[in-house]
Amino acid sequence: MKSDDVQTDLSLKAEISLYYDLFVPDSAQNAPLLIAVHGYGAHKRYMMREARLVAPDNFVIASVQGPHQHFRPTTDGYRIGFGWLTDHQPEEYIRLHHDFLRRVIDKLAVDGSIDRSRIYLYGFSQACALNFRFAFTYPEVARGIVGVCGGIPGDLDTNPIYNPFDASTFYLYGDDDEFYTQEKFASFEQKLRENLPNFRSRRYIAKHEITAEMRTDIKTFLAG
Repeated sequence: MKSDDVQTDLSLKAEISLYYDLFVPDSAQNAPLLIAVHGYGAHKRYMMREARLVAPDNFVIASVQGPHQHFRPTTDGYRIGFGWLTDHQPEEYIRLHHDFLRRVIDKLAVDGSIDRSRIYLYGFSQACALNFRFAFTYPEVARGIVGVCGGIPGDLDTNPIYNPFDASTFYLYGDDDEFYTQEKFASFEQKLRENLPNFRSRRYIAKHEITAEMRTDIKTFLAG
């Protein structure tokens, strides 16, 4: 091989551990499952706390954590945060998110803890588009989806593997979000409304956050 014959983008398969926290109510059997997916820079403990605030008492909760760890600045110095995607080969991590959720569901179903017909997805920020991608790819899995302050799949109109789904969907966002304009949210909302028959949305007095008022409405939605 010549010294200037460089082979690029070669790859090897490797195994990594994917982490999640689990809450199972006493005597849970064939219970509804809420899968909580955090946004960029957060972690599974944060999203478990949020999920516990909105899930009805009989729900099993699985809070899954993204594979990309990084340092994030806080008022107390730098802390470890996690993300789901990067610009490099994002399709690999979309597939990883899909596989992660399906394996968690399979494990809990085999244990007899959950009812496969009552699975709900709850995503904040970066996780919104990921959960919608999952639902469009596996339309038979989710009974309900909650998306807060996030976007939608950029390939919604072009990806040939997407299929319509009729899961109840609740889309929430703030009127003063730091990351998305109101025009963006309006376009996301319109596109979802065109594609989802059981869709509802609401705008709140809020920034890029989950507020107490949002939590109240999410809990009502999940209990319905």
